[in-house]
Amino acid sequence: MTTTAPPSGRSTPSAAPAPLERARRTRAGWLAVLTGVLLAACVLSVVLGSRDVGWGDIWAGITGDTDGFAQAAVAKRVPRTALAAVAGAALALAGLVLQGITRNPLADPGILGLNAGASLAVASGIAWFGLTTATGYIWVAILGACLTAVFVWVVGSLGRGGSTPLKLTLAGAATTAALTSFVTAVVLPRPDIAENVVSWQIGGVGGATDDKLAQMAPFLVAGALLVVGCARGLNLLGLGDDLAAGLGVRVVRTRLLAGLGAVTLAGATTAITGPIGFVGLVVPHFCRSFVGVDHRWLVPFTAVGGAILLVLADVAGRVVAPPSEVDVGIITALLGGPVFIAVARQRRVREL
Repeated sequence: MTTTAPPSGRSTPSAAPAPLERARRTRAGWLAVLTGVLLAACVLSVVLGSRDVGWGDIWAGITGDTDGFAQAAVAKRVPRTALAAVAGAALALAGLVLQGITRNPLADPGILGLNAGASLAVASGIAWFGLTTATGYIWVAILGACLTAVFVWVVGSLGRGGSTPLKLTLAGAATTAALTSFVTAVVLPRPDIAENVVSWQIGGVGGATDDKLAQMAPFLVAGALLVVGCARGLNLLGLGDDLAAGLGVRVVRTRLLAGLGAVTLAGATTAITGPIGFVGLVVPHFCRSFVGVDHRWLVPFTAVGGAILLVLADVAGRVVAPPSEVDVGIITALLGGPVFIAVARQRRVREL
């Protein structure tokens, strides 16, 4: 029996888009939607506050014409909005990486003690070494977060079973409590700095300036590049260390580089905004409902989602009780507490 070849020069009808291609387009669409939501949130952040402003005031504030009160308010809200966006993105990415390298669904810079370690380092630097510059705060905060991360990992790895999610969470919680007490002990003998440090400890973006944004930008870019470079490795780490190593991943190297990226992002952000908790817990879990567990997509989704969350939390803090303001750290704690409980109940975190 012979078969008839298709006529020369003609091709068969093109097949329907493959499932992977459809999934990619769907994810790209959702990312575009989230980006639009972020832009809308930024506009709301500039417009809304103890006093609302109009489009003319916005343009005057951006161009530097601050003759009126509304224009001056806009000029202050623009860097504040930018700081909320980049800080939210950085904290969310740090939480995503920590969950990936520890395989702990409750991992977060605040829960694992990184924010507390950065806070203690900055408070000690101000009280004992006279730190005054944002760059100095950032370097010291990254060092404090790094040392705390190593300590929590070592403590959580002790005993049978190694570093299980439960042990890491308990070690981080205990370390956070201890370091927070140390911050109080450092600040109390120094009434000249106590008020500012205590206010900073709550976590907020009200002190944003263009200069602070410029000084923290290189650190955030470096941390983000490390995270992006480790995205594929984080995917394979989720399969287990042995299988990841068999697929060509340098497990220790990937964990160190990804962890360094998370520490840099969390430390630099905490140095400027103070310790803001739960962003790194809430956002990655939310984004996984859109894109699954592929970190190559989770990284951009999480960055945009974290920016949206912190910008909207800052807006809520400004409008909930005018003319007073509620610091953004309080808003995220109110949002993140129930999520923490829900994740703990759903995942039934236990020693594995």
